[in-house]
Amino acid sequence: MTKRVLLIEDEPNIIEAISFILSRDGWEVATHSNGHDAMDAVRRRSPDLVILDVMLPGKSGFEILRELRDDPETDGLPVLMLTARGQNKDREMAEKAGASRFMTKPFSNSDVIEAVRDLVAG
Repeated sequence: MTKRVLLIEDEPNIIEAISFILSRDGWEVATHSNGHDAMDAVRRRSPDLVILDVMLPGKSGFEILRELRDDPETDGLPVLMLTARGQNKDREMAEKAGASRFMTKPFSNSDVIEAVRDLVAG
């Protein structure tokens, strides 16, 4: 059975790169590019994993992550946080908010695939 990833990211180059590498690895990738209605997208798509950018228009990735963790239907959903800022403060905020894993941009293709596989495998 194909595993589904929802990529919530507003940077077209990142969307294209991640979609390409994960699709090539056998994943079904859906994308969403704003924070306003990201929770609706998660509920609609029922992904096995969410890849979530920190800085999004409308609502931050941290706010979305807190909403995911506060909702009983999505509290256990694996979330890979992406950020262009790799500061310790961002990492700590992501961990505190309940991120399953944290990755800074730029990242290698193999790191993304490894993280996604690990998170879905449990």
